[in-house]
Amino acid sequence: METVHSGNKKITILDVAEALNVSKTTVSRAISGKGRISEDTRQKVLAYIEANDYKPNVIAKGLAQKKTYNIALVIPGDCNLVDMPFFQNSMQGICEEASANDYDVMLVTTTGSSSANLERMIVNNKVDGVILSRALVKDQNILLLKAQSIPFVLMGTSQDAKILQVDNDHRAGCSELVRHMLSRGSTRIGLIGGSRNVVVNQTRRQGYEDAFRNAGIRLENTLIFEDCDRTDKIRTAVERLVRENVQGIVCMDDVVCSIVLQILAEREILVPQQIQVASFYDSTLLKNSRPAVTSLLFDDKALGALTCRVLLRYIQGEKVEAKTLLGYKLVIRESTLVC
Repeated sequence: METVHSGNKKITILDVAEALNVSKTTVSRAISGKGRISEDTRQKVLAYIEANDYKPNVIAKGLAQKKTYNIALVIPGDCNLVDMPFFQNSMQGICEEASANDYDVMLVTTTGSSSANLERMIVNNKVDGVILSRALVKDQNILLLKAQSIPFVLMGTSQDAKILQVDNDHRAGCSELVRHMLSRGSTRIGLIGGSRNVVVNQTRRQGYEDAFRNAGIRLENTLIFEDCDRTDKIRTAVERLVRENVQGIVCMDDVVCSIVLQILAEREILVPQQIQVASFYDSTLLKNSRPAVTSLLFDDKALGALTCRVLLRYIQGEKVEAKTLLGYKLVIRESTLVC
């Protein structure tokens, strides 16, 4: 039997029914919003339980509304959460927003080639909806969720306009960062990034290219290095860029940037006097870097909270925007300030 709480005393649906001289079924219908009762009776029940600080039992409420009051947050299994603050910050925003709406968050890890963990959760009807925290060019999770008709929101960007998307405006931010470097006289700027199968990396490259195009400066594709997902690949890219006498290096994320700075220091190449360095993401990884690194600051906690809010509204059948982009802040620091 479902209970309600009044002060330190637990009371049941029966207590509410007896207090108002109605049936238990009437109280349940008023709470769930389903079933035939008069509007006057519904309002009396709702007023009573509000006055008594009513908090419905989530399990009973879920059974009545055929909901689990759980959502799944899918994160890549190959992600190191210590090295990727984005997932930690956005997860905090998601959990806080979910909790405020009486939802719990279930964490699911998947790999690029397998969605077994997510599929098992869906088959067992454990969640009402899903948040995908990373978009891949070939994304098995998206295919699975579409096939199962499960409500989901992508915390990222997709070319598929039918997918609900919430993301930071990486393209505009990356373009502004590179434009800042170009405006200071650096026209030969290399780019080092991670996997081309990760959509955000493609978006960041587009921003890099936009900056050159808008400035009317020829883009040198030989200065672009992608799929640099290991230290040896990043080292090879840096050494080739140094031989090409580049004036600057921009990195798609802080993991790459921290390794680039280390390699330049080993070679006794001064930043920014000899080569400017910047990152397309600002995190605690570069907090103690010297010189301090010019980078883009995104509010990942706000991104997570908004993504969760969109999903919950969608689950409730409300109309939501197909795609939402949040802003950014360009933080100019010593690594691009050449006297």
